[in-house]
Amino acid sequence: MDLFSILKKSFSWLSGDIAIDLGTANTLIWLRGKGVIINEPSIVARSVHDEKIFAVGNEAKAMVGKTHRDIETIRPLRDGVIADFNMTDGMLQGFIRKVELNRIARVRMVICVPSGVTDVERRAVKDSGERANAKEVFLIEEPVAAAIGIGLDISRPIGNIIVDIGGGTTEIAVISLNGVATKESIRIAGDEMDESIVQWFRNEHKLEIGLPTSESIKKTVGSAMRMKPETISVKGRDLVNGIPNTIQVSSDEIRHALKDPVNSIVESVKQALEKTPPELASDILDRGIILTGGGSLLNGIDQIIRERTNIPVNVSEDPLLSVVKGTGMVLENVRKYKDVLI
Repeated sequence: MDLFSILKKSFSWLSGDIAIDLGTANTLIWLRGKGVIINEPSIVARSVHDEKIFAVGNEAKAMVGKTHRDIETIRPLRDGVIADFNMTDGMLQGFIRKVELNRIARVRMVICVPSGVTDVERRAVKDSGERANAKEVFLIEEPVAAAIGIGLDISRPIGNIIVDIGGGTTEIAVISLNGVATKESIRIAGDEMDESIVQWFRNEHKLEIGLPTSESIKKTVGSAMRMKPETISVKGRDLVNGIPNTIQVSSDEIRHALKDPVNSIVESVKQALEKTPPELASDILDRGIILTGGGSLLNGIDQIIRERTNIPVNVSEDPLLSVVKGTGMVLENVRKYKDVLI
């Protein structure tokens, strides 16, 4: 390989276009020609005095619940949209520094957003990309990106329904001919499940647990349907005497704790189906419902949707990466996918 080729390869790495899945729970970045280069929690650790950022991503997550009075950890995105503009900018800059992107080069960005966001929220995402030195910023709706990432040909006159259960939102979309025929978006997803578990322990066991513990419980024994019973030990702070305590809980209890958010997601799927034109509904009966996003990994959620809709349900092959893969595929061929950009 000659010197020119080496330099060309280096600068394509440093200044390549990027696709971003800016999620409530995790941020994933796809570099053109390289694939996923960042997959880290959307968390920032900052000073409470001057908001100076100490850490982002994995390093910040390790500090959650363990900081002192001078440092706090925050999640700058809430319910799938930007809640703190400055911290989102800082987080993105932190991730970009990690991958050593050339901060002088003006890159093209494709960023996915929930289908239910307002025009103001869309503008905020675009502004954030532009402040990160992008020359062009394109947006794509999350369920559309997920469908492309799964490998569906969304340009055909065939109805496909995607249910993307993320951290902050659940996105349901019936897609055909490069467009969204029917959609539902609710701000109930993985985060709401974690909060429900926290509240369950407060109310039923008078035990205070943190969100990282709640998330771990959800992943370990959480379910939407009755499964083989398991018992786990949970550590927290006793709300009666304030002393650390360990209790034993059953997986059935966690299922009860998750009942409300799971029911909300199922009802939203049913509402989307009820609004679907009959010819597209016929396609869905044949092709089934496709689940993606981290929430689709909850044990039994595919079964409960199948039972309550009488429609086959399949979890996508790589549900945590479907959206960023689709966003990356759009980045790699913007001309082909221009009709799905917003």
